[in-house]
Amino acid sequence: MPRYKLTLEYDGRPFVGWQRQANGLSVQEAVESAIATLTGAASPIQAAGRTDAGVHAKGQVVHVDLDRDWRGDRLRDALNAHLRLFPVAVVEATEVGPDFEARFSAQKRHYLYRLLNRRAPPTHERGYVWHVARNLDAEAMHEAAQALVGRHDFTTFRAAECQANSPLRTLEQLDVARAGDMIEIRASALSFLHRQVRSMVGSLEHVGSGKWTAADLKAALDARDRARCGAVAPANGLFLMRVDY
Repeated sequence: MPRYKLTLEYDGRPFVGWQRQANGLSVQEAVESAIATLTGAASPIQAAGRTDAGVHAKGQVVHVDLDRDWRGDRLRDALNAHLRLFPVAVVEATEVGPDFEARFSAQKRHYLYRLLNRRAPPTHERGYVWHVARNLDAEAMHEAAQALVGRHDFTTFRAAECQANSPLRTLEQLDVARAGDMIEIRASALSFLHRQVRSMVGSLEHVGSGKWTAADLKAALDARDRARCGAVAPANGLFLMRVDY
């Protein structure tokens, strides 16, 4: 039974998140339904990571086992035909070995968070940015963010419902940069805790607005207390950009 690696792009706004849920349509359900319609058989997929409701992806990776051989481009195009009613696209489909696991073979995950920092609300970017009207100091945010890079107990920046066995994670990159009215925050790590990126971004926004200092951010990390986290940034500014293998 051949195994395929699918790289997906999706708009997270209409979905309840990646994982199947009883309260609405998930990205997983949309993709598995397309596969079932194409092949005539239920074929569960495993993803590199779960995204929350409203979170987008440019490079989500899944694997699936199918009961026949497909040429990658034909599988991609056939699945996209069945996904045409949803804002989900298979960007690439390739056959991989039986040992490949979308989740466990991953070496690094890359996220991008986008803030539109201007008085006027977004028009074309609505639903894909966090609009922050008050002026933010992106340089101060970047300098403060470096205290979070490295291996730490990220309990402060971990959702209460997080199911990870340990709050310890190694954050390899957390960069903040301004390009005109847009502030981009890029985070990279082997793995992240539930809502870790959005929690860190919300706290960094406090630094950028002057509500917190860099020392306040470091103290929040060291407290290992969820109550010390800043307001969690909204989902619509977050993108899963790429997964490295």
